Amino acid sequence: MSTEDLERYEAEMELTLYREYRDVVGIFKYVVETDRRFYLCNAVDVKARTEAGEVFFEVSMTDCWVWDMYRPARFAKGVKVLTFKDVNVEELNPSDMDLPEK
Repeated sequence: MSTEDLERYEAEMELTLYREYRDVVGIFKYVVETDRRFYLCNAVDVKARTEAGEVFFEVSMTDCWVWDMYRPARFAKGVKVLTFKDVNVEELNPSDMDLPEK
């Protein structure tokens, strides 16, 4: 497989992922962004934790969709993330979900 073939494959995968996102965003209430992933979910709980003087965040989500083109299944019943970095949680408004047509 050439570098060009690999780049074309990755571009195709990203486009497929975007199309899937566009199709499912309307069924979710929250967008959650961590340092490693982007999630859509219907319930989210973020707790700041301290252990050995270090602060980290425990993020629990239910009814999730994960933005990751390498996952074979992007839907998950529940996800728990532990991170030392920022966590961004936004509640979606129905008007936020109006995406451009194909």
